[in-house]
Amino acid sequence: MTAEPTVTNPRVDMTDSAARVIARQLARQHLTGGGLRIAIKAGGCSGFAYTFAFEAAPRDTDHVFTGADGAQVFVDPRSLRLLDGTVLDFDEQNLMATSFTLRNPHATSTCGCGSSFSA
Repeated sequence: MTAEPTVTNPRVDMTDSAARVIARQLARQHLTGGGLRIAIKAGGCSGFAYTFAFEAAPRDTDHVFTGADGAQVFVDPRSLRLLDGTVLDFDEQNLMATSFTLRNPHATSTCGCGSSFSA
């Protein structure tokens, strides 16, 4: 088994809006000190799919990124290769918005629903 390539100075940023939504959801789920896990899995109509889950704590190997008011995002090393430099957002002004959006510099194309991409 080969080791995952190391990402130097990794970054996953979040807008203030995304940070507020993360904090609200963590409070609703009583996950004080927790964060939003973002991961990449093979699949989706474009080759890779994003997965999201609220978790109580990061795993030992996770990279932890902190935004406004201490909101945290957890990313595993394998997913970080395709998430480094990504900006997480959530449009709170759009009443139809139901999910986070990602501006991923590694995505060469995305599907119509925005939940999968190719790199």
